[in-house]
Amino acid sequence: MKVLVIIGHQAKGSFCHAIADAAVEQLQASGCEVAYHDLYDERFDPILPHQEIPKQAELPPAIRRHCDEVAAADGYVVVHPNWWGQPPAMLKGWIDRVFRQGVAYEFGPGGKIHGFLKGKTAQVFTTSNTPRDVELEWFGDPLENFWKTCVFDFCGLKDFERRNFESIVVSTLQQRQDWLAEVREIVRRRFTR
Repeated sequence: MKVLVIIGHQAKGSFCHAIADAAVEQLQASGCEVAYHDLYDERFDPILPHQEIPKQAELPPAIRRHCDEVAAADGYVVVHPNWWGQPPAMLKGWIDRVFRQGVAYEFGPGGKIHGFLKGKTAQVFTTSNTPRDVELEWFGDPLENFWKTCVFDFCGLKDFERRNFESIVVSTLQQRQDWLAEVREIVRRRFTR
């Protein structure tokens, strides 16, 4: 099984990085082939130039490689913090440039959408400082809607789960160790065939 792991967090040593590391270790232990991208470390350019928008556009080699990995993957693990109910701009720019028409979806006759990610699996891990009950009361769950509906469902992927860890700012070492054990178990369960 090929799994693409994407992390969108600017600080090495963050809990998001610990989540990504735990996921990669578990995937490899389960015999998965892993493609891993730390978007900040790679200095991924999140700005979508207008000339890249057409389906037949000539893409820079780095963007083409990311597109090829999305198309070839059987599953996806995405890790990021919740910033204002959204992924960081770096990660949103990755979606804009890589989950593109002809790679993740296609418009058919009458504008009908054909998702190319059918039968694949997606697991998103997010972190936040806002307590869950406050988040739900004030905002609903915008990240769930973004990833589940706007990205993966749109692209035909139905096997989606997201796990948010909160409140990071007041968490203890023991909580974080327990959460990382949970990450490993989720990844083992979801990506072992």
